[in-house]
Amino acid sequence: MALLDQIKNPHDVSRLSADELTRLAQEIRQRIIEAVSQNGGHLAPPLGTVELTIALHAVFESPIDRIVWDVGHQAYAHKLLTGRAAAFGTLRRKGGLSGYLRRTESEHDWFGAGHASTSIAAAVGMAKARDLKGEHQHVVAVVGDGAMTGGLAYEALNNLGHLETPMIVVLNDNSMSISPNVGSMSRYLARLRAAPSFGRLKKAVQRTLRHLPLVGEPLVGVAGKLKEVIKLTLVPDQGAFFEELGVKYFGPFDGHDIPSLVAVFEMVKDTEVPVLVHVVTRKGKGYPFAEEEPGKWHGASPFDPSTGKGTGKKSPPKWQDAFGEILLRIAKEDPRVVAITAAMADGTGLNAFARELPARFFDVGIAEAYAVTFAGGLAASGMRPVAAIYSTFLQRAYDQIIHDIAIQQLPVLFCMDRAGLVGEDGATHQGLYDIAYLRCIPSMTVAVPRDQENLELLIRGALKTAGPVALRYPRGEALSQVGAEAHPFAWGSGEVLREGQGAAILAIGPMVSLALEAREILMTQGIQVTVADARFVKPLDEVLIQDLAARHSLLFTVEEGTAMGGFGSAVLELVEAKGLTCRVQLWGTPDRQIEHGSRQESLEEVGLTADRLSGAISQALGTARHVS
Repeated sequence: MALLDQIKNPHDVSRLSADELTRLAQEIRQRIIEAVSQNGGHLAPPLGTVELTIALHAVFESPIDRIVWDVGHQAYAHKLLTGRAAAFGTLRRKGGLSGYLRRTESEHDWFGAGHASTSIAAAVGMAKARDLKGEHQHVVAVVGDGAMTGGLAYEALNNLGHLETPMIVVLNDNSMSISPNVGSMSRYLARLRAAPSFGRLKKAVQRTLRHLPLVGEPLVGVAGKLKEVIKLTLVPDQGAFFEELGVKYFGPFDGHDIPSLVAVFEMVKDTEVPVLVHVVTRKGKGYPFAEEEPGKWHGASPFDPSTGKGTGKKSPPKWQDAFGEILLRIAKEDPRVVAITAAMADGTGLNAFARELPARFFDVGIAEAYAVTFAGGLAASGMRPVAAIYSTFLQRAYDQIIHDIAIQQLPVLFCMDRAGLVGEDGATHQGLYDIAYLRCIPSMTVAVPRDQENLELLIRGALKTAGPVALRYPRGEALSQVGAEAHPFAWGSGEVLREGQGAAILAIGPMVSLALEAREILMTQGIQVTVADARFVKPLDEVLIQDLAARHSLLFTVEEGTAMGGFGSAVLELVEAKGLTCRVQLWGTPDRQIEHGSRQESLEEVGLTADRLSGAISQALGTARHVS
């Protein structure tokens, strides 16, 4: 029987010998590779934290002690050690385990997050709550070095040093976020990793281990003999930056050496001041393909573990790839165009831009708020900045969009990838809210391309516009030649793609394709409806909408976003303001969280399918005829 299957709760870990723990780490890695190769998901991040997770659970008593992970994709090993090993094969499947941590999934998941840089702030809140309630549990925040490019992490450290409440911050340093890290903090951590003390400590621990009878000896016993070695080899001047903030620094330590990690955590867990433990890990550890290309293997589609090659069919071009090619082509024509991303060069399709125009490409790290205001400064100085940020991540910069861009009417173009239903990443990453949160901002233009050709037309138009513009497009295959251009493209206008009577479908973005498909189904029933692409959410093409309302008794708005406050709401507001008599039915996502599952499963769950739409139109038209 596998050791992992004998771990019923994290308390079982501390009873294992050093040899058994090595075997356990191997089994955990194998289980992670098996699950991700079948279901897709994050691979390099959780492979790098296996030994760290084992050491944390060997020392701290979860769930009494709080272990708070920054972005749950580091925490697959944590899931496996906290009673979820049997269900791990359901990872990211509909109804199965989440790819991130969820408070509703386990009592060991003290804080869930799909966005980075949150763990220290949440843990400080938990530590202070403990103090106020007179309790004594330990609180540990695990944060990656990539997340340390986010301002929230520094705000939390600053406040932690001020409050002086005891807790432990574990800095998991693997030199990566999703893309290689950038910025001064990355250079600072590199200097700490290169410090002589790191090498001296490793050698001292290795010498001590050679003289210990490890076989069969419980891990905690080994750790007790290592604590004094670690104390003697620490250099007091290390980590001056953190010390000046009021957080005591220890490290750096080898993040793959379980006995020494356990010794460190045993040494610091009862300190009466805030502590930061700096551990150095390797992203993708234990799987050669992921070790060699950790950025590529940060997230993976299903693959053959033996070869590292994907098991699915070769996919058509994705929206982010189409965007990257279009923007690079335009930037070569216009030297004012610059590209900005927040640690997502690959995910946003900007790798080619970065290679060919490096002086005009800016990766600011996991710092979306800074990215937006930085773009504002570029725009105020005559450049044409394009900020390529996932819809879910742009939420983190809402104040900057309003205050620093929109109020000043600066010409910044926001290109929002993963707008709509994202599938297996689930609730934390759904890009469903951007239309609602952007269309209420004065001076903001919001548009949605239905295909690659419209995407280029909209980008070119946006870069000639005086104020801010936001374009949104989904995850997945970039559609091409959807419908037919009935008229030459005009900025601010939509268009009728198919004429009919009785009912009209007014859709935006990829939902135009769904509307055309629904029309084909209806035609088999002898029903011929009108299909129009609104293209612009703000400002609405009022002429188009009033024309449709005048010629049809029913108007269906279709969007891949929240129906509350979204595109359909904007159309309803216009219909009411103009006193139009056309009935309007909104089709979008409901007012609830949409959990993980494939994108197609999510679309079916919320009813955004051609079958459901055509059925609703057929029923509505029948009811309307009966009433008349």
